[in-house]
Amino acid sequence: MKANKTLLIVDDEVNILKSIRRLLIDTEFNVITAESAEKALEMFEKVEVHLVISDYRMPGMNGVEFLAKVKKKYPDTIRMILSGYADAMAIVETINDGQVYKFITKPWNDQELLTTIMRAFEQYNLLRENTELYAELSRSNKELQELTKKLEEKVEERTRDLEFKNRALMVAQNILNLLPVGVIGIDPTEMVVYMNDALRSYLSTERLALGFSARGAISDELLDKIMSSLINVEQVYSPLNERVSIFCIPLPNKAGVIGMLTLRNEDVAKAMITVTAP
Repeated sequence: MKANKTLLIVDDEVNILKSIRRLLIDTEFNVITAESAEKALEMFEKVEVHLVISDYRMPGMNGVEFLAKVKKKYPDTIRMILSGYADAMAIVETINDGQVYKFITKPWNDQELLTTIMRAFEQYNLLRENTELYAELSRSNKELQELTKKLEEKVEERTRDLEFKNRALMVAQNILNLLPVGVIGIDPTEMVVYMNDALRSYLSTERLALGFSARGAISDELLDKIMSSLINVEQVYSPLNERVSIFCIPLPNKAGVIGMLTLRNEDVAKAMITVTAP
């Protein structure tokens, strides 16, 4: 039980107020009193009331009318009504409507009244915790929605970026396919990652396959010169035989190498560009 909870007792009979106050003298509750519903409403303006116990029969505004006002303006306050058996039928309806948490009959048993008050404060704590949990859940849901929205925006942005790059790649592949030279893509692990349609005019492609090693599919001499250019980041120009020379230009940051294979005896030199992918 949390300390410093405030209990307001409302009754036009001073003896009733004193009797309940004495009952609660050894508790941690802050007990305040009012002799009319009007004065009690004024006290609500000054103090946070966690539990209110009101008599039913009071001059002016009766207990049911008073607690209805409390419920409307201070819905978190636990409301209890105190009255005799003669008023029970008039009060039962207020309990069913949720305006009153508990009906305490006069005369009361002190221990039962004390137990009822303790349970009422427990009910208040439970409702407050539920309210706080709901508020925290609402905040978490809002943060999750905002995070989801940002994530969706990033996914859309990334998707647009990938679509643009895919279109650019398709254009680049179409250009490579239209070049009058053979093009082969080899990554730093010597795997074949790209071949254009014209490659078969310059090399035997029977042993070349995407996703497989170029080692053994093309001559070791040619592959070693290409990979040497990539690894050492230096231009390589070297004749392979009396008919063919290779010229390799490495790309920045070891991203790849462009190699041109020139056939010397043609009227128009033919070339093969070999690209190692990053």
